[in-house]
Amino acid sequence: MSGLEKSLFNLKFTAKQLNRQAVKAGRDEAGEKNKLKKAIQQNHPDIAKIYAQNAIRKQNERLNLLRLGSRIDAVASRVQTAVTMRQVTG
Repeated sequence: MSGLEKSLFNLKFTAKQLNRQAVKAGRDEAGEKNKLKKAIQQNHPDIAKIYAQNAIRKQNERLNLLRLGSRIDAVASRVQTAVTMRQVTG
């Protein structure tokens, strides 16, 4: 296994990890929103504000993870092309 193939594997693995973390952040965001609704219904505005900040933070985290995962996936695609070209040209 050449260095390019190892790099390709690592890139794909990292992109998959980032996508998993993005899904987890999305679940956490939904949980914070549920807590926010409960705090509003129980008339606790200060606690609701904290939950709202957490939900916004998780949403931004999710978007950043998806963006980074997409960039790494694009790099992996370029490396895959290089590996394929190397195999074709011998």
